[in-house]
Amino acid sequence: MEKAEANKMPRCLLKLRDLWRTNPLFSTGMALVVMVIVQTAVLAMNSSFGTFGEWFQNWLQNWISLLRGNAGIGIIALGMTFVIISGGIDLSVGSVYVTVGAFLMVLLNTGEGGWLASLGLGGIPAIILALLLALALGSLLGESNGLLISYGRMPPFIATLGSMQILRSVTQYFMKTQKTELPDAYKSIARFSIGGQQLMPILYWALLAVAMYIISQKTTFGRYVFAIGSNERTTRLSGVNVRKVKRRVYALTGFLVAVAAIIQTSRIGSMDYASAGSGFEMDAIASVIVGGTSMSGGRGSIVGTVLGTLIVAVMNNLLNLIGVDPYLSAAFKGAIIIGAVLLQRKEKA
Repeated sequence: MEKAEANKMPRCLLKLRDLWRTNPLFSTGMALVVMVIVQTAVLAMNSSFGTFGEWFQNWLQNWISLLRGNAGIGIIALGMTFVIISGGIDLSVGSVYVTVGAFLMVLLNTGEGGWLASLGLGGIPAIILALLLALALGSLLGESNGLLISYGRMPPFIATLGSMQILRSVTQYFMKTQKTELPDAYKSIARFSIGGQQLMPILYWALLAVAMYIISQKTTFGRYVFAIGSNERTTRLSGVNVRKVKRRVYALTGFLVAVAAIIQTSRIGSMDYASAGSGFEMDAIASVIVGGTSMSGGRGSIVGTVLGTLIVAVMNNLLNLIGVDPYLSAAFKGAIIIGAVLLQRKEKA
C-alpha cells in the first residue's frame, strides 16, 4: 500500500519525505524555517510602521536581541551535545554557571571584599587572571562530575543531580551577604559595540560552535565520544580509555559553562545568586534533543544543536509576541522535548 502511494507521488516530494525521515538536520532546519516564517508574520501583524525599512529595522533588532539573549544557553548546549552523544546527562550546568559567576564576582569585586583587589591586583592583569581561574574552576567542576561517573560508577543523572544541589546551595550560602561590583573593563568583554550593536555574545557563540564542530567531526576525541555512546562495551574492548574520554567530556562541558558565565556576567554586570542559571539544564537539553541528538547516545551533531537552540529561542519569542502567559512557556518547551523524542523512536521503528 505504501509503495503504491509512493508511486503516485512526484519524485521531488518523495525525496523531501525521505530527507525528513532520515536526515535530522533537514527536519530540524525545516522546522526552524516554518517557525521563523510564523514569527515574522506575527511580528508584522503586531507592528505599525510606515515603511518597510522601519519594519525591517525592528525585525533585525528583534533577532539581534534574540540571539544575544540565547548565546549563553547556546554555548552550554554545545557542551551538553557531547555529554548526550556519549550516553550521559548533565543536570549541574545551571549550578556550575552560578558558581563560576559568583567566583568571578568575588574575584573582581571593586568594592570591599574583592579578592584580587585585596592582593593589590587590578586592571587588565586582574581580569585576565580572573578569566583563567574561572575557566579552570568550570573545567574542574565538570571534571569532578566525570570522575564520579567514570571512576565512582555512578549514573550520570544521580552524580550531576547531587552536584547541582551541592553547588547551588553552597554558592547561595556564601554569597547571601555579598555586595559586588564589576570593573567597567570586564563588562566590555560582552558589551563592546560593533556598528552600534552589542554583538560580541553572538560572535563568541558562533566561534565556539565552529570549534566544537571541528572537535566532534575531525578529532580522535570526537570519534571516541560517538563510539562510547553507540556501544561503550565494544569501545572499551577495542582499547579506548573510556573513563578518560568521559572525564574530558564533562570537563569540556564545565569549561563551556564557565565561558557562558563570563559572557553573561560581563553583559549584565551582576548576578542573582538565588535564580541565576535556574532551568539552564532543561533549556540546554531541549536544544540538544530538538536538534536531533539521540537521548540513547551515539548520534547527534553540533549543527543540529545550534538549530535546536534557535528553534527553542524562536518559540519563546513567539510565545511572548502572541501574549502567552510566561508560566506556560515551560509547558511548551516540555512538549517540544517529548515530541522530539517520540520522533526519534519512530525513526528507529
